[in-house]
Amino acid sequence: MTQSPTPIHDAVREHYAERIKSSASCCGPSDCCTPESNLYPTDLLATLPTDVANTSYGCGDPITLASLQPGQTALDLGSGAGLDCLLAAQKVGPEGRVIGVDMTPEMIERARANAKRVNAANVEFRQGFLEDLPVESDTVDVIISNCVINLSPDKQKVFGEAFRVLKPGGKLAVSDIVTDGELPQEVRQSLAAWAGCVAGAVDAKDYVAMMEAVGFRDISIRPVFFDKETVDSALGDMKLDAGSFPKDEIYKAVYSAKITAYKPA
Repeated sequence: MTQSPTPIHDAVREHYAERIKSSASCCGPSDCCTPESNLYPTDLLATLPTDVANTSYGCGDPITLASLQPGQTALDLGSGAGLDCLLAAQKVGPEGRVIGVDMTPEMIERARANAKRVNAANVEFRQGFLEDLPVESDTVDVIISNCVINLSPDKQKVFGEAFRVLKPGGKLAVSDIVTDGELPQEVRQSLAAWAGCVAGAVDAKDYVAMMEAVGFRDISIRPVFFDKETVDSALGDMKLDAGSFPKDEIYKAVYSAKITAYKPA
């Protein structure tokens, strides 16, 4: 069944379309990370032009986590302006292949321009939803994603699609935002907080359960950092009900994590 956009998809798409239009550096205080996060090894980013290296909305380094090998086929879920795809392309080499999928036309356009600029002939970008991937089954060795799955309103469907396209024995290597416990309902219902990578984050135990439900095994979630700026930016001036736990508790509950899982061989 073809995925139809939901209000959450529309809000997220509009947010990131505006970010790529208005900012040379996508990694800013209203996104899922800040420049101070130092997400990638310096030598990894040094292989790309500075303005291309700055086009990140991520909350981690899935490239290092993925341990990509020459000749592999890699898929980036929510590829944005293409940074992780371009880094992955260097790892898999000319015999390998990298596919980026993103639902935002402006991101696809920027990603293709960035790939052309650095002569990345082994990279292609496809517009589509993570819940309905435009990728054939059993064709991908490694899936990466950087602070995007939390944005989906149907994460289990995303994991199901990821499982479908992976080859037997394939690896999922994701940086994402998860929580320790539940967030207040008014946060969950805020489209701005969804686009800011907070409202859509789920409890780490639920994240694992959804992956297990579609067939993933050997699942690991390792906390990386707690980011007060991400929470502040996503919540803005939102007034929480008196019965909700205070914002200080939300700071403690929301964190970035390194997540790996495998499709059984």
